Amino acid sequence: MGDFLWNLMSFVVALGLLITAHEYGHFYVARRCSVKVERFSIGFGKAIWRKIGKDGTEYVVAMIPLGGYVKMLDERVEAVPEHLLDQAFNRKSVWQRIAIVVAGPLANFLFAILALYVMYLIGVPALKPVVTAVDATKPAAVMQINTPQQILAVSGQAVKNWEDVNLALVGLIGSDEITITTAPLDRASTSTTTDTYRLDTRAWQFNPEKESAISAIGFVGYRPQILPIIADFSDGSAAKLAGMQLGDEIIAINGAAYQDWPSFVELIQQSADQRLSLTVKRSGEQLTLDVLPKSQELAGKTVGMIGIIPTSEAIADNMRIEQKYGIVDAVGVALDKTWQLTHVSVKMIGKLLTGDVSVKNLSGPISIAQGAGNSAQYGLVHFLGFLALISVSLGIMNLLPLPVLDGGHLMYYLVELVTGRPVSERVQEIGFRFGAAMLFILMSVALFNDFARL
Repeated sequence: MGDFLWNLMSFVVALGLLITAHEYGHFYVARRCSVKVERFSIGFGKAIWRKIGKDGTEYVVAMIPLGGYVKMLDERVEAVPEHLLDQAFNRKSVWQRIAIVVAGPLANFLFAILALYVMYLIGVPALKPVVTAVDATKPAAVMQINTPQQILAVSGQAVKNWEDVNLALVGLIGSDEITITTAPLDRASTSTTTDTYRLDTRAWQFNPEKESAISAIGFVGYRPQILPIIADFSDGSAAKLAGMQLGDEIIAINGAAYQDWPSFVELIQQSADQRLSLTVKRSGEQLTLDVLPKSQELAGKTVGMIGIIPTSEAIADNMRIEQKYGIVDAVGVALDKTWQLTHVSVKMIGKLLTGDVSVKNLSGPISIAQGAGNSAQYGLVHFLGFLALISVSLGIMNLLPLPVLDGGHLMYYLVELVTGRPVSERVQEIGFRFGAAMLFILMSVALFNDFARL
């Protein structure tokens, strides 16, 4: 229940900020074009707060935080007094109407730049993209990893951390080949000698629901060593119920000596509802405890869980990186990152249309709420990065040429520019119905995917 409320609160805050930015873009340019704005609403439905501004605009916060709108004076909607006709939206030039419509999505891109700018001013802690091994069954198997190698570029695109690598790989889904440029970790920042590998990705299978692009391509990255010492318990932990305590060191399971954490986890998962004997070291003494792993569903399978969190060694200093910039340099970095997010998002839409990416990857409000909650738990820096990503996505989505979206209105205005006359109301009405149906289908698929992931 606590996670649900946290995710819901984070979702409302995130969506509220993004909707406000979007609608303010429309509002600001409409006012600059001398259009009378009757209402500026964040949310739909019954108003929970309202105020009439000195400009005569009614400012509203409504109960349903899933959108917003700017209501402008418009003869197509209702009768307009003759003395206000020059302030009606429909009386403005086509270029002014285009500017007002474009301003909403543009505001989302500007918001993303601002969020990323603040993020880089604060500093983004991350891990260098260091590969310690590769999966022999995946495309990266062609790489020779004798010593830790730092990835410097993915198909010519420079990368500094694992997030950059993942973003670059996602944008290359459907490509026949991906090139990876590396250098030894201890010489990555100074070496002029690099290795370039060509990965055959014609048969590359990638399911974002189950793994990241990094693991799908076959990279095994650096991880701090996991020690079999209990650092914490999850709620309702079977291990805690069996008498295990913080600081206990696991030294054997069913009489066999502990080997490594992945092997230990695999054995636990295979032992749902089967009693196990764990030997632990506590204050210099050995104790043997019987533990009954609880059955849980994980990725569609029933697995055993005992609910312990191990201790991890500290991350080595030479594996860390912090992207922190000054007030001037952060501008360029934020612009570049926004462009990367935009480029990848547009390519993903294209891959959805061509079938390179399944519609199962569409996410709806539930997934967005979970993402908002998870990023907020990690702190302000991660939440700002999440806001930037969703803001770019919102801007791009609103530019799609569906008549109910800003992009649909732009399509009509571009036709008007070419033909010299407005698109007929009948054609617009048909278009709006088609656009509403398409949007409903997309949202239905996204919601179905959300529930399927729960």
